[in-house]
Amino acid sequence: MSAVKFSNFRAKILYALCAADDSTPDYKVKGLESAAIYAIDQDGLRAIVSDTMSTKLRPERRNITAHQAVLHSLTKQGTVLPMRFGIIARNADAVQNLLTSNKKSIQEHFERLNGRVEMGLRVSWDVTNIYEYFVSLHPVLSEVRDEIWGKNPTASSRRDEKVRLGNLYESLRTADRKESTEKVKEILFDYCEEIIENPVKKEKDVMNLACLVERDRLDDFAIGVFQASKLFDNVYLFDYTGPWAPHNFITLDLHAPTAKKKAATAAADADSDSVNDD
Repeated sequence: MSAVKFSNFRAKILYALCAADDSTPDYKVKGLESAAIYAIDQDGLRAIVSDTMSTKLRPERRNITAHQAVLHSLTKQGTVLPMRFGIIARNADAVQNLLTSNKKSIQEHFERLNGRVEMGLRVSWDVTNIYEYFVSLHPVLSEVRDEIWGKNPTASSRRDEKVRLGNLYESLRTADRKESTEKVKEILFDYCEEIIENPVKKEKDVMNLACLVERDRLDDFAIGVFQASKLFDNVYLFDYTGPWAPHNFITLDLHAPTAKKKAATAAADADSDSVNDD
């Protein structure tokens, strides 16, 4: 245990899991509600938590920012398995039961991710008007647009033609995204172990990649991003971030046993808000 005094009976906010050692960690960063961060150890595993009087955490900006700040600080110190925001265990016993019940799964994840971090790479089209950019890039799009506006159709047929034009634009943009993503991944696989394609959120986004990288190869990863960027012209803007805790590479589905042997999901992708052990 850490030197921080805590109540066994107070609820615990879970931030991350990691391997336990003989050290007594002294976490400088504060958690949600400005509470002290400390460790609960069990069976060679460690949960990093803070006490709370709350039964549910609101996904407000200040709470999410505090959660991310804790994970960022922990990631600087070593490998951790981040927990999804909002996971609350009923008490310290519930945390220890969680570690015991899921020991094998946690250890397997830790062994796979130990010494590795997540790097993010976003690529976007750096243009003022993405539609006009594609019109200039693809003559077929320009031809269909001119054909539509050169006619004098009825309102209903004009609407159908505009839908056809929009679908053509979407298909060309999707094909460009796919082709560009494959080019980048082919380069980056020499510098990272796994790559996950996350959905793009904005019209000008080309790709949104999560890359699992060995901590001591971060400089090499930056070189890989630069090499990949040289395959594109200046219209493509490359922006990489990290290192982060490996959120996208965790498939933990932790369960806390109940008296009726029911399971309450409490992992990175869980939808529940608490972990019960009664």
